[in-house]
Amino acid sequence: MAEKVILCWSGGKDSTQALYELAGDPRFQVAGLLATVTAEYRRLSLHGVRLELLRRQAAALGLALDTVFVSKDGGNEEYDRAMLRAVEGYLAQGIAAMAFGDLFLEDVRRYREERLLVKGMKGLFPLWGRGTAALAQAFLARGFRAVLTCVDTQVLGKDFVGREYDARLLADLPPGVDPCGEKGEFHSFVYDGPLFKEAVPFSLGERLLTHERFYFCDLLPQ
Repeated sequence: MAEKVILCWSGGKDSTQALYELAGDPRFQVAGLLATVTAEYRRLSLHGVRLELLRRQAAALGLALDTVFVSKDGGNEEYDRAMLRAVEGYLAQGIAAMAFGDLFLEDVRRYREERLLVKGMKGLFPLWGRGTAALAQAFLARGFRAVLTCVDTQVLGKDFVGREYDARLLADLPPGVDPCGEKGEFHSFVYDGPLFKEAVPFSLGERLLTHERFYFCDLLPQ
């Protein structure tokens, strides 16, 4: 019998590729997606994507979406408490594994494993150690489509936000910028691809600079 897994969900390309890997592995059954949402804004933390779009994305993927709400000024302790409550709920349902789309940041993986293992939840990292250049090309070759929702202006120009994640964008990335944005250079929203029953329609809205560093592009549900 396949092991049930919850996928920690960002709505972006790495989460989507982790889902692709899990969906193709007969050892696992993805039971649902778990997203962290900023309560005051009703948006995905870090990525800035509206909760409504996340729900439409999950519906297009044919999966349930669960949410962990945190306050806009909440720190790691609040996040940890919220995640532990979610973990306890999944364990009570007999779901003992949570997957992540992390690629190579050891400290991030250790942080996740230490907090999950406190309650006995197993961490899965289906993309771990893969070359990011190859992963970026595989994402495009498989037919997934994504748009950049946030960029760190310390490493990327503001004109990158709102752009399609495609071969041209990869060619335009400055030297040293990870093609998967694993070091936080950019975040994305996947709206179509082989796992989707249908594309998630949206339009590009306002572009906004926050913390004098991060440019966000608001994606408007259609």
